[in-house]
Amino acid sequence: MSIAAQAKTKKKNHIHQSFGSRAFDVFNVIFMFLFLLVTLYPFWYVVIVSLSDGKAVLSGQVSLLPVNFTFDTYRVVLRDSNIVTGFKNTVIYTTVGTLINLVCTSMCAYPLSRPDLIGKKQIMGMIVFTMFFSGGMIPSYLVMNQMGLIDTIWAMVLPGAISTYNMIVMRTFFMGIPESLHESACLDGANDWQVLVRIVLPLSMPIMATMLLFYAVGHWNSYMNALLYLNSKALFPLQSILRNMVVDGQLSEAQTQVGGGSSFTGIETTMKYATIVVSTLPILMIYPFVQKYFVKGVMIGSLKG
Repeated sequence: MSIAAQAKTKKKNHIHQSFGSRAFDVFNVIFMFLFLLVTLYPFWYVVIVSLSDGKAVLSGQVSLLPVNFTFDTYRVVLRDSNIVTGFKNTVIYTTVGTLINLVCTSMCAYPLSRPDLIGKKQIMGMIVFTMFFSGGMIPSYLVMNQMGLIDTIWAMVLPGAISTYNMIVMRTFFMGIPESLHESACLDGANDWQVLVRIVLPLSMPIMATMLLFYAVGHWNSYMNALLYLNSKALFPLQSILRNMVVDGQLSEAQTQVGGGSSFTGIETTMKYATIVVSTLPILMIYPFVQKYFVKGVMIGSLKG
């Protein structure tokens, strides 16, 4: 084959590859756009229903935009004593629980990241064992009852004080910190506690922010512990109140009065969706502040085993 023919063949192959590459890019853009729509539409639908008139929702008029736009549902939801109390309880459980999680997880992960810890493999083996086998629901309830934690705030925050998976990720991150920093600090007279507080934790902001988000989202969305351990409605988190509304159709007396006692006004539907928005929006607002640490923390914590 002559040089000219070879050059012509290479040019055709180059054109063919460029067209295929462009077609692949177009396909990716279309696919990701459709995937984005499928992902975001359910949340968008929740928002527009919560901003629409109840009768329009019942008649099926709401699909893309709110119908008879109104904030009346949110006014009722934000004035409802049960929802306000549940929101306050959820904030308390999330704040206290996340703080306990971060302290306990870091204090467990740091010793296990040290190469000179005696029996480290055996301890890690027992900890990993709990990832696959647990005591079960009834034994856990009996333990909580025996400790006198039933119907208290501690029943919501202590059972999950340490997540084994999160502890392993944090331990892996700690193992990536140069050993020379620890040795230098020890030469300057620092003990292990001072090394953890003054050196390790300040260098671990990415993984701490990641764990904060993981634990906070878990506490914010938790309702199972409330079903098991709480009897008083005054201690219910917002998710338990939302579950009662969505699953059992339980509305408060104030919400029922808004609907005029009729089940055909659609107020119960808009109330449910408005409560979903109120319970979801706060946790979504946290992510932008920890986003720059989140990806870095997850990636670094997962690279080393």
